[in-house]
Amino acid sequence: MALLQWGAKYSVNIAEIDQQHQKLFTLINTLYDAMASGHGKEVLGKVLAELAEYTVYHFSTEEKLFQKHGYPESAAHKQEHEKLVKQVTELKTKFDSGKTQITLDVMNFLKDWLNNHIMVVDKKYTPFLNSKGVK
Repeated sequence: MALLQWGAKYSVNIAEIDQQHQKLFTLINTLYDAMASGHGKEVLGKVLAELAEYTVYHFSTEEKLFQKHGYPESAAHKQEHEKLVKQVTELKTKFDSGKTQITLDVMNFLKDWLNNHIMVVDKKYTPFLNSKGVK
């Protein structure tokens, strides 16, 4: 059973961004499924690495759109991105050094991080970018 289920409520009405968000859902669900079946530790490092790498790629896509279209809240949004990348990177570093394990706390952090980022932070740019013809 998936921890996060993609649905229309998560859409930012920009196809490329929605596809990237769905990929992030898939990565977190892969980790959750592994944990639920007792294999979390075996896949956590790989999934955290992929999540950290893909997050940077995804945020770069958003930031390029902000720059291209002059999104007025770009600086604040970029600061959110930097904070989130730091949190995921720290989580991976702790795991790599044996200081953290795959737990429900980690899963809830990832779920809340993605939920809050899309539903609160990303939803702010949707009207602006859509008004510029970005779909």
